[in-house]
Amino acid sequence: MRWPVTETRRFAIPDYKTLGYEERDQVAWVTLNRPEVYNAFDATMMREIHACWRSLRGNDDVHAVVLTAAGDKAFCTGIDRDAARVGDLDPEFGIGRRGKTPLHNDDPGDWLPPKTAGDLWKPVIGAVNGMACGGAFYLLAECDFLLAADHATFFDPHVTFGMAAVFESIMMSRRMPLGEVLRMALVGNDERISARRALEIGLVQEVVPAGELADVAHRVAAGIAAKPPLAVQATVRAIWYAADLGYRQALDVGKTMIEVGTDDESLAAGQAVFAAGKRPPWRLR
Repeated sequence: MRWPVTETRRFAIPDYKTLGYEERDQVAWVTLNRPEVYNAFDATMMREIHACWRSLRGNDDVHAVVLTAAGDKAFCTGIDRDAARVGDLDPEFGIGRRGKTPLHNDDPGDWLPPKTAGDLWKPVIGAVNGMACGGAFYLLAECDFLLAADHATFFDPHVTFGMAAVFESIMMSRRMPLGEVLRMALVGNDERISARRALEIGLVQEVVPAGELADVAHRVAAGIAAKPPLAVQATVRAIWYAADLGYRQALDVGKTMIEVGTDDESLAAGQAVFAAGKRPPWRLR
């Protein structure tokens, strides 16, 4: 579905080849759209995902993002192996060694993660609607939290195919207990983590029936998007600082984030909500 561009919009709705994109209720829906290859990414998708993250930084019509995928079989299965062989010196694909030494290497992590590659600090909610494996973790590891359909599965096939599971494992070690990351990385294709198990270990924050995933994601994202955006984005940035820095360092940075993330407009909006005496309906999860 395409939403109309109005005269008040600063950003036209982008037209991507490998992504679906729409905006409603101040939420951008970014949909990986290569279901015929289980939403594996090729060079075009990598470039478009990166461009999407960078565009959303300056799009003030969007306060939150939902990342999901077309179809119900797979969220993403990583690199499209038919499009490019891992390690090929293919500048179009953007991966592999550059030059004769191993010190210059391009990786999908240079293109895909919303925060590391995109420098995007608007909240990104992952809605996982099928299997997610390998390079999918470049995306999922830097979502702010994950929702999953009850049939979703997670696994890392790298070692099965003779490749070291490195960047994805490093990134997922911030979302999963170390033993779970090691088991997933080392057993390769022999096991898959179920949505239920992903919830138990904190990889995902809620599991819902597949038919309800989009509605739940929209309700959560729209609720976040309705809050003052500066306060939301400063909160996101501060919490990721906490994951990146030591405890005392994060607290010191937090003093700056309080100043950066609080302004008179946001405080006035919050006071108006409080003074109205009405509280939105809430759900217990």
